[in-house]
Amino acid sequence: MGRISHINIDESGLIRPTAEIEQERKVAIFDLLEDNSFTLPAREGREVPEGPYRLNLAIKDKRLVFDIATEAEQPAGQFLLSLGPFRQVVKDYFQICESYFDAVKTMPPSKIEAIDMARRGIHNEGARILQERLEGKAEVDKDTARRLFTLICVLHFGN
Repeated sequence: MGRISHINIDESGLIRPTAEIEQERKVAIFDLLEDNSFTLPAREGREVPEGPYRLNLAIKDKRLVFDIATEAEQPAGQFLLSLGPFRQVVKDYFQICESYFDAVKTMPPSKIEAIDMARRGIHNEGARILQERLEGKAEVDKDTARRLFTLICVLHFGN
């Protein structure tokens, strides 16, 4: 069962997100728990506990922390990712999301759709970067990477 069954976002030290960002987080968590693919490959000849997994995401010392445990809360792995490769795409994603939220209030559907297409493109780029950064640490499919990227953006908010 290579999947995430529970997710926690460590919000300690983070500023309170906007209502829109909070909604994005809730939707990403709901969608992620409904359908995801997450496996931990064996490393250095060590056995890896099978999933489903509990995932705790945090930012500590300017690094993204994946702390993974089994459903019985036994440690299954932990890895840190540099936030550097995500900075520009997260910035672009926040900018396009802001444009999208503003557009929904005042613009015609054709403009909203164009902005949403751009937003999805940036989101896909963030998911691609995440999949690359996770290589050798965890295996995720595209949809899982997209939802995890949304959660990474939530953690970035205000940092």
